[in-house]
Amino acid sequence: MRISPMFLCGLTLVVLWGIVALAAPLLATSDPIAINFEAILAPPSSEHWFGTDNVGRDIYSRVIYGTRLALYIGLLGVISPMVIGMTIGLLAGYFGGWVEMLAMRLLDITVPFPFFVLVLAIVAVLGPGIENYFIALAMVGWVGYARLARAEAIVLRSQEFVLAARTMGFSHGYILLRHVLPNALSPVVVYMMTDVTLVILFGAALGFLGMGVAPPTPEWGIMIAEGQIYVSTAWWISFFPGLAMILLGIGFALIGDGLARMLRIER
Repeated sequence: MRISPMFLCGLTLVVLWGIVALAAPLLATSDPIAINFEAILAPPSSEHWFGTDNVGRDIYSRVIYGTRLALYIGLLGVISPMVIGMTIGLLAGYFGGWVEMLAMRLLDITVPFPFFVLVLAIVAVLGPGIENYFIALAMVGWVGYARLARAEAIVLRSQEFVLAARTMGFSHGYILLRHVLPNALSPVVVYMMTDVTLVILFGAALGFLGMGVAPPTPEWGIMIAEGQIYVSTAWWISFFPGLAMILLGIGFALIGDGLARMLRIER
C-alpha cells in the first residue's frame, strides 16, 4: 500500500507535538504558572519568546505545557465514544431486528440536538472539569461511530466468510470479534482522527467559556479567553495558543484524510 504524503505530513506534525508534550520540562523556559508583575504584557522578545500575559506569565512556556492537556483531551476523549458507538453499531448492524430498532431509536433521540450544545448542557449540569467533559462526550459522541459501524456490519454480515463462520457453528461473539470488527475498523479509525480535532477544539471552547479546567492551568482555551480583552494591545496572548491549536488540529486532520485516501486506494 502506497503511503499518502498527507498522512506522512500529519503524522510528522502530531509526532512533533507529542515530543513537545513529553519534553515540556526541558523545552519550557520558565514555570508556566509563575507570576511576574515586573513583566506584565511584555511583547515577544529574546527573554520571553511569545511574550507574557496580564500577570506576567510566560506565554511560550504555557503553550508548551498546554500541549500535554490538549493531547490528553483529544486522545482520551475519543476512546469512550468510539467503544460505545462501535459496540452499539456492530450489534445493530449484525443482528438487525429489534436490536437495530432500539439502536436507531437511541440515535433518533440524540441526533436532533446540536453536538456542542448538548455537550455544553451536560457539562453545565455535571459541573466544569475535564472528567465531566469526557462523560458528556461518551453520552453524545458515540453517534457517529455507531452509524459507521452499523453500515459496515450490515455489509459484512452477508459476506461469504461470515456466512461460512456461521455454518461452521462459531458463536456470534466470536464472529463479531474475529471477522466483523477487524473489517469494520478502518473507516472508524479514519473518523476518529477527525474526531480528535473536534474534541480538542470543543475542549478549548469549554475552557474559553470557563467550564473546562480551572485557571491557572496552562490550557489553550483558557489562554485565548484571557487574552481576548487585550487583542488590540497584546495580541500575542491569544495568538500563539490559537496557532498551536490550529497546527495540532491540522496534524490530526491530515492523518485522517491521508488514511482515507490510502484505504480507498487499497480497496
